[in-house]
Amino acid sequence: MSCSRAAAEATITEGAAPPAEQPAPAAAELPGPPEAGRNRGTALADAVASPEAVPVTPPGAKHLVLIDGSGYIFRAFHALPPMTRPDGTPVNAVFGFTQMLSRFLTEHRGSHLAVVFDPSRVTFRNEIYPDYKAHRPDPPEELIPQFALIREATAAFGVACIEQPGFEADDMIATYAREFAAAGGEVTIVSSDKDLMQLVRPGVRMLDPIKQKPIGEAEVVEKFGVPPEKVVEVQALIGDPVDNVPGVPKIGPKTAAELIQTYGDLESVLANTAKIKQPMRRQNLEQYAEQARLSKRLVQLVADAPLTLEVEALAVKPPEPARLSSFLAEQGFRSVLARMGLGEAAGDAGTRAARQAAVAAAQAAQVVQPVAPSPGQAPFGDYATVTTMEALAAWIAEGFAAGIIGLDTETDSLDALKANLVGVCLATAPGRACYIPLRHVTAGGGQGDMLAAPAEAPQQIPFVQAMDALRPLLTDPGVLKVLQHAKYDLEVLARPENGGIAVSPVDDTMLISYAMAAGKHGHGMDELSVLHLDHKPVSFDSVTGTGRARIPFSQVPLDKATAYAAEDADVTLRLWHILRPKLREEQALALYEQVERRMVGVLRDMEVAGIKVDGTELARIGEDFSQRMAALEQEIHALAGRPFNVGSPKQLGEILFDEMKLPGGRRSKATGAWGTDASVLEDLAAQGIPLPRKVLDWRQLAKLKSTYVEGLAAALDPRTGRVHTDFSMANTSTGRLASTEPNLQNIPIRTEEGVKIRRAFVAEPGHVLLAADYSQIELRLLAHLADVPALREAFATGQDIHSRTAADIFRLAPDAVDKEARRRAKTINFGIIYGMSAFGLAARLGIGPGEARGIIDAYFAQYPGIRDAMERLKEEARLRGYVSTSFGRKLWIPDINAKDMARRAGAERAAINAPFQGGAAEVIKRAMVRLPRALADAGLKARMLLQVHDELVFEVPETEVEPTGALVRQVMEGVAQLRVPLAVEIGTGHSWAEAH
Repeated sequence: MSCSRAAAEATITEGAAPPAEQPAPAAAELPGPPEAGRNRGTALADAVASPEAVPVTPPGAKHLVLIDGSGYIFRAFHALPPMTRPDGTPVNAVFGFTQMLSRFLTEHRGSHLAVVFDPSRVTFRNEIYPDYKAHRPDPPEELIPQFALIREATAAFGVACIEQPGFEADDMIATYAREFAAAGGEVTIVSSDKDLMQLVRPGVRMLDPIKQKPIGEAEVVEKFGVPPEKVVEVQALIGDPVDNVPGVPKIGPKTAAELIQTYGDLESVLANTAKIKQPMRRQNLEQYAEQARLSKRLVQLVADAPLTLEVEALAVKPPEPARLSSFLAEQGFRSVLARMGLGEAAGDAGTRAARQAAVAAAQAAQVVQPVAPSPGQAPFGDYATVTTMEALAAWIAEGFAAGIIGLDTETDSLDALKANLVGVCLATAPGRACYIPLRHVTAGGGQGDMLAAPAEAPQQIPFVQAMDALRPLLTDPGVLKVLQHAKYDLEVLARPENGGIAVSPVDDTMLISYAMAAGKHGHGMDELSVLHLDHKPVSFDSVTGTGRARIPFSQVPLDKATAYAAEDADVTLRLWHILRPKLREEQALALYEQVERRMVGVLRDMEVAGIKVDGTELARIGEDFSQRMAALEQEIHALAGRPFNVGSPKQLGEILFDEMKLPGGRRSKATGAWGTDASVLEDLAAQGIPLPRKVLDWRQLAKLKSTYVEGLAAALDPRTGRVHTDFSMANTSTGRLASTEPNLQNIPIRTEEGVKIRRAFVAEPGHVLLAADYSQIELRLLAHLADVPALREAFATGQDIHSRTAADIFRLAPDAVDKEARRRAKTINFGIIYGMSAFGLAARLGIGPGEARGIIDAYFAQYPGIRDAMERLKEEARLRGYVSTSFGRKLWIPDINAKDMARRAGAERAAINAPFQGGAAEVIKRAMVRLPRALADAGLKARMLLQVHDELVFEVPETEVEPTGALVRQVMEGVAQLRVPLAVEIGTGHSWAEAH
């Protein structure tokens, strides 16, 4: 198929990049004009595209360079920050690709050159095994339009394009490598795809385009433990979760290599299973022999596929200047135009002027960009305080030259939507950072209006002048801004009062760490600094004081403010240098790039939007709760025999255990007071004692009144009538979001009180609230992960899953399942995900432990795959320290090998539950990053306001309810391909309660 035709026919079926094959990180720019210089961002883009490790081909020599185009597309997309051409089309992957091709063509790497693409996901392997690659997610939306552009680029450069329907790019690479090597030529395969390592032999080598590392036989042996000709034998045993190749359960790379080294090949291993001493290994090899043979057929590359072009058609030839110049100019790729000698590139006048001014200022100040030391070697401290425009211009020039800067803000509030900017911190290299004070006042002088220049202040640059100077640097697409907890700083800087700067592109060290180590440790800057840099940063308390003596940061003397603030930017940049390269090693790059980093902008917009609250309705709810609490107090006093403070745990304990002499009381060793927490009261209530049940009801109302009625009223923005919750992105061990100030995720869903509170959340006039809720997402993930045929069938056919479970485990006809049987089945369906014990189930159902154990045994007997999956998860956690979601996120389980039995049991329950909670979090996050673009592309005005566990809440114009609901459902149900269908329930109403 020709490249031009392929460009016209490219579709979103292009295969997604496997997590294990993600690129090393980089930053890049849409290049400026030659006179602006080549910044570090472009240098990193070139590093991704660099062909230096491919030897220059001597005249007359035959050397074929085969570029794995499909793999490179994804690597360039993830390695480079977002870029768009003038019409808004994303082009970062196209830019990286053209950089690579231009260097191959101008530096004489290869006498023959071809780019090989996957024409579609469906190949002959899918006929052998329908589930092959079936679970791969769809490509990111920003990448889809770039598939066709990359094929256009290949044609514009005059480079041969190879793709063959029914075959993968790897098969075509194998075929052309065999043909060319057989004719006496040398072959270099530009790819880091481990599947291609089976092709390495004399005359055929690989080049990892990310690490710029040649791959020969020694490197293959290092990775697989066997030489290239035995790679498929090892892969047949271990399988490949990225491509959904099954392999043999519990046979890892090391074991597989040992088996192949001992017996020679797969068939010999299977013929000698009786000699294998380990019972489980022997049993799995015997049980899954055919699965291993199938896996070998899937991983074995075809080396005799039909040729789409004759070998000689791959000879390098110069591109047509007019065609190439037109293509590159249309994309805005000025540096590639210059490299190809096609004339001076036109650039954005404003950006060019800003860069030229910055460079001129740096030259005037005789600033020389230092050679950046390693993050761990540079000393901390001795940072600069920037108080003149001349000094600021020099630092801005350094930022442009560096291409990657650390960025932090200092403010007067933790609420980003109310915070005033006090200062900005920049770091241009490890150990080189500055603080730019903007709104400092002399201590004791009073702050007054923070938005105006204070009457008494230390020397500093006028606020507007400083922010106007910083704007080109902070918005330049060629300078990567590295922040810690970027969402906060982006919200602060975007406010008009703080300069109204839309900072881009950004990386977030907090989220980089979180993508790799959810549950392993915290992800705050101080903790990460100690962990990775062995450095304890200056504390906030040490510069502002504590308690009543604390002063606002705007009153901190500039020397102390600089030592604290500039260090934040320095530490953040150092952490980026250490953590960013690890994303690929930890197979977390796709998770970070496609989900976590994109969530920053999504959540920022949601927080800024907020949700409207009806203050009058809220007051009515508060009064209702107060009256009900007063009535409950009277009942509690009557049951106790005297009045007491129901909210006092001490007085309640005395009533229950001293006066009423109830059993089960335990005194605190520290205070001697009786314990009266919820578990104590629940145990007493379960014994039929009415007073503790009444106290629990009173406490629930008191908590709801305090947290939601009074808390929402306090959080209400009087200017907009809306509340703006703060979504915490890295606080949970499962990947789920948390909500604070106010917390909107703990409102009871099915209680009368929870419904009343949701009535206070309303839509603006002319709008409705639309709630989209994933139906039983965790149970669907359980059916997917455990591959339970009965549950898969129930979900596929739309059966009531709890009724189906009741019929299966209680041996009932479907029409004989009553409410009680369904209730029991529902309890165990959800309880099993949380590792519920027989005692826990007994307490939930009000039955004896023996009967509960019988129900659990019947459940596992009916669905043995679930028990196997649970045991696999616990074993995975014990061996690796973490479990993984279906989408590859590692969820660390710190106490899984604890000596304390209670801690270990809790960790085992967490290991069982984490993949389901974490998987559900991944599903809804993937939907959230797609929905804003999908709504905008459809011309719909709906705004996403809230995420509450498995539910999204939108504010929708009344005239757009139907198309919005249809689009939301389509996107949410299509974000992941599981063994069972995803289902979304849509509801609408003028209040959140009505939408349920």
